[in-house]
Amino acid sequence: METFGNLLSFVRSAETGSFSAAARRLGLTPAAVSRNVAQLEANLGVRLFQRSTRRVTLTEAGERFLTNVEGGLNSVQAAIADVTSNAGAPAGMLRIAAAPGFARDILLPLMPAFLQRYPGIVPEWYLENRQVDLVAEGFDAAIGGGIELAPGLVARNIAPAHLVLVAAPAHVAGRGRVQRLDDLQKLDHLAMRSVQTGKIRTWMLQGPNGQQSPLELAPRLLVNDPQALCQSALLGLGVGLLAIPDVLPYLEDGRLQRVLPDWYVDAGHIALYFSSQKLLPAKTRAFVDFLVSHSREHKWTERFSARL
Repeated sequence: METFGNLLSFVRSAETGSFSAAARRLGLTPAAVSRNVAQLEANLGVRLFQRSTRRVTLTEAGERFLTNVEGGLNSVQAAIADVTSNAGAPAGMLRIAAAPGFARDILLPLMPAFLQRYPGIVPEWYLENRQVDLVAEGFDAAIGGGIELAPGLVARNIAPAHLVLVAAPAHVAGRGRVQRLDDLQKLDHLAMRSVQTGKIRTWMLQGPNGQQSPLELAPRLLVNDPQALCQSALLGLGVGLLAIPDVLPYLEDGRLQRVLPDWYVDAGHIALYFSSQKLLPAKTRAFVDFLVSHSREHKWTERFSARL
């Protein structure tokens, strides 16, 4: 009978492609994970991994073995987590990924109430402008848009992902009225280059009657970070396309104004991503329920909508 530790070391190493990454997720040393996998291979009498200096990859036998044990092992681990965590209040380290701007302005201000309600949970936030792999990177939850729904993950929509054209009033003043798409040529254009692809981001604008038009303007300034793009707009350097949560405070205090307010980009939804397992750890369930409830009570669907 194989030990639970050996099987868990094998599955996490297969998911991450690395003994070191698996060790970080399991709270073990890389040597301990490697030793557990080697013991499993010796007991089974088959080689489960091809090893190199940088990665470990599954052999054909390893792939078959992973398919057979992964689901059952995750269920056992979830059952253990459920029993132990639900014996008392939700507790433990909660790893969450989110975009820096949305986390800073919208999510982190919720933490005082969350921590007061769940003193045993320790949120660990990872703030980056990229799509994370929840399983491979060991996150309990992620908030964002466009994350691939791999097997075993679910998404709960919490707000629309709408982007709007904004500029400082001083930049718009004196350049003539901007009433049609062609009038955008009167303003300097601020654009963003994708961190993942290195290409300038392109968008499809949606009009008041459902019409669509690509946003195609020569950039006057380029950045690779939405917060830098917002700051550039605040400095009066031009018009930029930004997500509603990133600019809402500045629209409310008048430091920015919408340009062509009948037009916007519909980029789908801001969603909360987490495991679909039935026995979700209590700490993760507490966070999911807290955030979904807050988003409903504070009408995020209406608050972050670009529709006038």
